[in-house]
Amino acid sequence: MNFEKLEVWKRAARLSADVYKKTAYLKDFGFRDQLTRSSLSVPSNIAEGMTRESNKERLRFLDISRSSLAEARTQIYIGIDISYIDKNIGAQWINETIELSKMLTALKSKIKFDS
Repeated sequence: MNFEKLEVWKRAARLSADVYKKTAYLKDFGFRDQLTRSSLSVPSNIAEGMTRESNKERLRFLDISRSSLAEARTQIYIGIDISYIDKNIGAQWINETIELSKMLTALKSKIKFDS
């Protein structure tokens, strides 16, 4: 399956790019790097998983993507609380991580059903 055609991959890549752009000003490099790494992990693992031969491997990488979404969401909540991330932007990102997680769950179900 061509991962570039997956809406979940497209949206995850856009979220990651947005996180990079909107946190570039942060001087707390540890926080910024952790958040950008977790957000970058999502589309990267979708891409890697969807190019694997076996469904078992695909599902494993989609699980990693979903876990990275939870990690990023946690960091976003903290970023909002410590005023690193604007509340409105953070709320948008949190909603997007929730939607992406649902999309990954649906994709996993489709892969399981098709096998």
